[in-house]
Amino acid sequence: MKGVVLGGVASGVGKTVATLAAIRALDDAGHAVQPAKAGPDFIDPSHHEQVAGRPSRTLDLWLQGAAGLRRNYARGEGDVCVVEGVMGLYDGDKSSTAAVAEALDLPVVLVVDASAGMESVAATALGFRAYADRTGRDVDVAGVIAQRAHGGRHEDGIRGALPDELTYFGRVPPNDDLAVPERHLGLHMAAESPVPEDALDAAAEGLRTERLLDVAREPERASEPPESRAPSEAADGDRPRVAVARDDAFRFVYPATVERLRERAVVEPFAPTAGDPLPPCDGVYLPGGYPERHAAALAEGPALDDVADAAAEGVPVLGECGGLMALAESLTTAGGETHAMAGVLPADVRMRDRYRALDHVELRARRDAPTAATGETLRGHELHYSAADVASDARFAFDVERGTGIDGDREGLIEHRTLGTYCHVHPESGAFDAFLDGL
Repeated sequence: MKGVVLGGVASGVGKTVATLAAIRALDDAGHAVQPAKAGPDFIDPSHHEQVAGRPSRTLDLWLQGAAGLRRNYARGEGDVCVVEGVMGLYDGDKSSTAAVAEALDLPVVLVVDASAGMESVAATALGFRAYADRTGRDVDVAGVIAQRAHGGRHEDGIRGALPDELTYFGRVPPNDDLAVPERHLGLHMAAESPVPEDALDAAAEGLRTERLLDVAREPERASEPPESRAPSEAADGDRPRVAVARDDAFRFVYPATVERLRERAVVEPFAPTAGDPLPPCDGVYLPGGYPERHAAALAEGPALDDVADAAAEGVPVLGECGGLMALAESLTTAGGETHAMAGVLPADVRMRDRYRALDHVELRARRDAPTAATGETLRGHELHYSAADVASDARFAFDVERGTGIDGDREGLIEHRTLGTYCHVHPESGAFDAFLDGL
């Protein structure tokens, strides 16, 4: 599958809108488009999926390693992949957009805010192209998409200023309808605030799809996963059943995670905020999301009590970030309302006004846990606005070697066979294989 990376000159330059416009333009031209996102984000990919009609792949060197990143890319479906970058092209000490593009050997189309410039757009692109040599990275900046650029003289001035080695891939016109609202964990999810169809169509019309296809290229072939992670061939009746919470409170799930679970187990989705009980299962996965926005519904429904009963009976339960919050004793919203949660883990969680942690994470297991054995390390990502007030006799599963964790030094509350952590992990870490091995 050929691919191209849309990298920005900085955060907030309009990469997501440019990516959605490119997906729409290529789709309109008759291509099956596979979206992807550099970095550990969950929110931008929801917008990709809304437009492309297929889940967006996560591409992060820290979470997956180079081989895992290539495998994840190769699992995509379609004939062309559009990868949205993270932050500015060279920003990020563990998995920048430039590093992802280099690992996949994909060209970069630079998204530049052209609202107040013409020749300066060319100067910016030239600088980003030349800077690759300063970093020692093999990054091919192929040209630009002019974000917030008018037509006529404005567009002509940008095109005329670009040297031969930089291609003009089109423009996204200024349009207030293309703005996606933000909140504390980033943009609104696509289901809440989709980009209007007519605005997206207008943006797509300004892009030169034939030029994007001309520069797109195939990455090197991905290596096969280790035999120890081969999919189970057991019939459904012989496979473990994993209940996975999937609703507005628990929506931060990598597509590769669900794929991995389905390779080895029967996945039983349930919606706690809709009043679903916990289905019969051998294990429970509560992903991250927005439990603070649905705390009353969670407290009133049967699911969290069911999870507490299952945990007490020794059923393995894994809660990530929002899942950790739901497994705690209580959750206090930003508005000061306190709601009882599952009560499995000895902590009270309170929302804060600004983020408490944002980083790539590395953890070392201090004891055997559902996702790692003693001494093993896990890599993941954390972004949360809540803080956990933990009981003095709480047991922690991990020491923090990079990141913040729960208290700066420790991460992963463990009780029975239940683990709650602020850290999101990718299946390439081996965490979900370890979880499934314990069922």
